[in-house]
Amino acid sequence: MQRPPLDAEQLRRGVGESPELSFFSQIDVVESTGSTNTDLIARAAEPGIDHAVLLAEAQEHGRGRHARTWVSPPRAQISMSVLVRLRGIDPATLGWLSLLTGVAVVDALRATAGVPAELKWPNDVLIDGRKVAGILAEVAAGAGAPVVVVGVGLNVSLTEAELPVPHATSLVLAGAGQTDRTVLVRSLLTEFARRFAAWRDDDWQIGELAAAYRERCATLGTQVRAELPGGRTLTGVAEDVDDAGRLLIGGEAVSAADVTHLRVER
Repeated sequence: MQRPPLDAEQLRRGVGESPELSFFSQIDVVESTGSTNTDLIARAAEPGIDHAVLLAEAQEHGRGRHARTWVSPPRAQISMSVLVRLRGIDPATLGWLSLLTGVAVVDALRATAGVPAELKWPNDVLIDGRKVAGILAEVAAGAGAPVVVVGVGLNVSLTEAELPVPHATSLVLAGAGQTDRTVLVRSLLTEFARRFAAWRDDDWQIGELAAAYRERCATLGTQVRAELPGGRTLTGVAEDVDDAGRLLIGGEAVSAADVTHLRVER
């Protein structure tokens, strides 16, 4: 299978030439790294760094939620992190950045790849019930405004044999109409910038963002099983998300859990 490299020069030119990418201060592509999130977190204390993007053709120690590893063959995936400063935000609202990123990924994949992407709470991206992308947001140490690095790992050309787990998928396996990673990166960044700017310009109010998230979240209204920290399990209908982005199951707010959609026999 041919897996061409990202067109780093096209992406860098876009920062200065394209209205859709001018939101970003820099877009860097490296051949290999341990983790794009880790690399940007290490730079968070640099004066003035903001709206910075780092992509890697291969990650050796990519991370997902609960410290799970996220790896793939070189050039088979989009491994990307974005560093942003959220000036004037209520720290209690920071968790919505990862949900915003999920909305942006879903919209980019629907519009550019032509696939029926949707979200599983909190921010896994699914196609026909199989995971195609994961998102991890981490708060970084930095002076002044809160600094968050949000990472996206998107399976593009992985084969069935290369999938990390049986319930995963890739854009190629899902029959996507577009699998050029450079085109996909531009779309992902465009949607992220649009959503982030609208949220910021609305003084970090979550009303519009929460409505967009609810429309795209397949978990809501579904019978689920949530495996909570400490070994407790909660089963019930996922009713809604609250103002902090927590999942409401039977009136209980869940902030961290492995959620499984349960099949309801009819």
